[in-house]
Amino acid sequence: MAVKIVLALGGNALQSGKGEATAQAQLSVVHKTCEYIAEMNERGYEMAIVHGNGPQVGRILMASEAAKDVTPPMPFDVCGAMSQGYIGYHLQQALKYALNKRNQNFPVVTIATQVVVNEKDPAFLNPTKPIGPFYSRRSR
Repeated sequence: MAVKIVLALGGNALQSGKGEATAQAQLSVVHKTCEYIAEMNERGYEMAIVHGNGPQVGRILMASEAAKDVTPPMPFDVCGAMSQGYIGYHLQQALKYALNKRNQNFPVVTIATQVVVNEKDPAFLNPTKPIGPFYSRRSR
């Protein structure tokens, strides 16, 4: 029986600290990551892959705000779903490729999820999880 695991990839782990924050640069990092994931599959692990999206959803929000004079900005939850879609698509595409190279015909699917939060949660009074890019004091 296969060992079942959840593999969590942070949003920052999906991009190179050295490269530009482009879709192509992210896909390149994801391809490398999926080689390791396919190797884990070869070893008999069955997995669900989850991911963060802080930098990615931040870029989507910034693009939406920058285009507000042309098209209405998207709400945060929609931007989150957009990031789930494109990150999931990159992971699905790269993992299927890595598995096929190893003659492993396993289905790979992307699932967009929703989370219900309590708007009265005291954590909202002191948010600690950033989204978007980090700025130095100099860039302010």
